[in-house]
Amino acid sequence: MVIKFILLFLLLLIVLSLGAGMFSLIKDRGETDRTVKFLTYRIILSIVAFVILVVSFLMGWIQPHGLLPPAPPG
Repeated sequence: MVIKFILLFLLLLIVLSLGAGMFSLIKDRGETDRTVKFLTYRIILSIVAFVILVVSFLMGWIQPHGLLPPAPPG
């Protein structure tokens, strides 16, 4: 359960970083490198989230499930 909260927190940080990058792109008009920094943070956070997701699946901490329930036998 803790892994799910960590992943949700990372997703929130990714969205915030993307928004900050958009805000700095509009406000600075390309005069500073803040946009590049924010988008770099977003990429790093995305890679970390992906690695945590894969490791959690391989360790059995999280289980995949389908969107539809399994069909009844017979």
